Amino acid sequence: MLTLTLILFPIIAGLLTLASKGENAKTIASAAAFIELALGAYTYFSFVPDASTQFGLSYDWIHAAGVKFSIGIDGISLILVCLTTLMVPFIIVSTFNSNYTNANNLYALILFMQAALVGVFTAKDGFLFYFFFEAALIPVYFIAAIWGGENKIKVTLKFFIFTMFGSLFMLLALVYLYMKTPGEIHTSDITALYEVGQNLNPSQQGYIFWAFFIAFAIKMPLFPFHTWQPDTYVEAPAPATMLLSGIMLKMGTYGLIRILLPIVPAGVQAWGLTAIILSVIGIVYGSIIAIQQKDMKRLIAYSSFAHVGLMSAGIFSRTLDGLQGSLIQMLAHGINVIGLFFIVEIIQQRTKSRELARLGGITQTTPNLTVYFIIIMLGSVALPLTNGFVGEFLLLKGVYEYNVWIGAVAGITIILGAVYMLRLVQKSMFGITSRITEGFQDLTFSEKAVLFPIAFLVIALGIAPNAFLHITEPAVSQLLTIITK
Repeated sequence: MLTLTLILFPIIAGLLTLASKGENAKTIASAAAFIELALGAYTYFSFVPDASTQFGLSYDWIHAAGVKFSIGIDGISLILVCLTTLMVPFIIVSTFNSNYTNANNLYALILFMQAALVGVFTAKDGFLFYFFFEAALIPVYFIAAIWGGENKIKVTLKFFIFTMFGSLFMLLALVYLYMKTPGEIHTSDITALYEVGQNLNPSQQGYIFWAFFIAFAIKMPLFPFHTWQPDTYVEAPAPATMLLSGIMLKMGTYGLIRILLPIVPAGVQAWGLTAIILSVIGIVYGSIIAIQQKDMKRLIAYSSFAHVGLMSAGIFSRTLDGLQGSLIQMLAHGINVIGLFFIVEIIQQRTKSRELARLGGITQTTPNLTVYFIIIMLGSVALPLTNGFVGEFLLLKGVYEYNVWIGAVAGITIILGAVYMLRLVQKSMFGITSRITEGFQDLTFSEKAVLFPIAFLVIALGIAPNAFLHITEPAVSQLLTIITK
């Protein structure tokens, strides 16, 4: 029931928020999000760190088709459930200084999306996974299309078409595997799909590999499926950008781990090198483009694209370190990128600009913002004792174990990442005060309420990464056994 509560509670709260008006909507949404955070914390502390699926629930959903509403949490799921329940409250609080028309609709859509995200990370049935995977797209599409920037309709339509196109491939793969399950009534249970997929010949596994890979690569996104991402991140309002970059893209990396690797191990064996090469190209390409950006939001969008490439490379290395690193990096990246996009939103609200050339000198009047910005930036460049270091170290180690030369190229991300992030901070915060940054006001209480916990997590996870690594390791080790058997 605990897993079901994590899914249903945001839906109920979202409906209440939808029916409310004004400040009541904000109060209900934020209270509901923090209650969901408490439920997530209870789940974390109640979880027994082994390879089993816990807090499970299963009942017939479409009995005649053998489709079940089957949910549960293992170590791999838990880290992403924690990310979702942890960050949504701060995304909601980050909107408190902004004026959105029909704010009750915005907050309701955020809560609906939270429910769908938890559903993705806890689904134990293939079609249920697909259902939540698609359901998460709808709220963020409307958030971006209604409250986005000048080109919101064009950009969000492109985003919607890209993701729907990728999901079609996943649906075809799931239907094919489903039809291969034995018995008069087929099943879409994920463990049954594992067995079916592994019994396919290498050629069939190759086709299934590409069907799933395209779906997840678009969602993350990976090179060359990334063209929707920068424009969507820039045009979307801050809450949508935070949801997309901080949590939603993890549906793709999670799908690689939960669906692709164990279903078609022979397909991964045949095409994994190609996937890693595409991932590493994305790391270098995204980093170089980020260095050249003049818009703060677009710079962070490309930095996120580069980070995802490293996560993907670690996953396809099929090593314990690579998979462990990808999971802890999903958590760290979600925390860091939400913090960075919120800081950009603060600067834009006060100066009406995100152009680096027009900014500067902000540090002279903002000691609090400066400290939080630097801490989050250092986490993003993976400074030792920050949250980004642990995941990036394990990821690079895993890729290095897979192939020394690919690992060396992927390691360039350390240098390039430092270049574009230090440039971001230096150009926006230091130097001479410009006309639009004169009298820049420091953080308000609600802004500190978002950035302080994020900065704390940057340091805390860097000092004590085993708080999550010991939870994910049994499930990851079992997954590797399934892949290599």
